Amino acid sequence: MPRFLIFLLQILLLIGCKTEGNSHLKNGDIIFQTSQSSQSKAIQYATGSKFSHMGIIYFQNDKPYVYEAVQPVKLTALVKWIQRGEKGQYIVKRLKNSEQILKPDVLFRMKRVGEKYRGKDYDLYFGWSDERIYCSELIWKIYKEALNVEIGKLQKIKDFDLSHPLVKAKLKERYGNNIPLEEPAISPANIFYSDLLEIVYLE
Repeated sequence: MPRFLIFLLQILLLIGCKTEGNSHLKNGDIIFQTSQSSQSKAIQYATGSKFSHMGIIYFQNDKPYVYEAVQPVKLTALVKWIQRGEKGQYIVKRLKNSEQILKPDVLFRMKRVGEKYRGKDYDLYFGWSDERIYCSELIWKIYKEALNVEIGKLQKIKDFDLSHPLVKAKLKERYGNNIPLEEPAISPANIFYSDLLEIVYLE
């Protein structure tokens, strides 16, 4: 079944099943939104998805936060994170069988792995080193290093749709004539459509 139809079916199953408060959220959930940043549209055209920003949900003192790669990598209160997105809309996805997998010791390991990226600058050039980090790279590396789980298939920059004028302009702005087409990359869309995740909430 095409991934769009699977996504649509999941949405239909969720309609009418919303809960109040934050009871629908759990540590380790992955949250997606449409960013209002200057590069958001270029990301959307290049990946074929409206989702251009994401983070991972952690609770502190019973309050939800989003660990995200912005400038710099940091923990942001969920309410503030949602307000930054287009129309305040977002979707939350969760690792399938998370109750069996995301035990307290695993979540601790995820947070410990994530801590080494805290404070690092946002990577405007989408490089794969750990020196600078972008949003989907952060989530992918946390799950990979802590659980040895690859959420979403790695691509190369050349695999994205680079044909739109806005994408071309952004590439020219960032790289000039030296676009690193062979650089490994992971997009919010690749993670969003991973078969390892399921939708648990949308707003």
